[in-house]
Amino acid sequence: MNLRPLRREEPEVNLTALIDVVFLLLIFFMVSTTFQRESELKIELPEASGEVVEAPVEALEIIIDAQGRYFLKGEQVLNEELPTLRRAIQKALGEQKEPPVIIRADARTPHQAVVRAMDAASQLGLVRISLATSQSHEGE
Repeated sequence: MNLRPLRREEPEVNLTALIDVVFLLLIFFMVSTTFQRESELKIELPEASGEVVEAPVEALEIIIDAQGRYFLKGEQVLNEELPTLRRAIQKALGEQKEPPVIIRADARTPHQAVVRAMDAASQLGLVRISLATSQSHEGE
């Protein structure tokens, strides 16, 4: 006769496999996530050599597509006429006094459309105007 009391072993929960799965999911989502800022409009910026400068957060962006249509804050301007563009820029400015203006024109945009955007901005007293380009890949 055995008089020793029966000892039951406590079950152990092994979390190693669970941690491995969570770690793999984390790696998968980090690799598959894109951090590139993409616009809704497909435009090809002209290329230029020079250093890359980040746009200020409060900058007003005027986007011009290949057909010469203007877009401010994601909305298309009614037509391409100078007075209409000037009113659209003034509306987009809101309470901002003199923000920098960045013109993002497609490489195939008519030159007149870019000049018209610069003219409309300067008529409103905006003097800090820059043209966005993509980095030149020549000589690499």
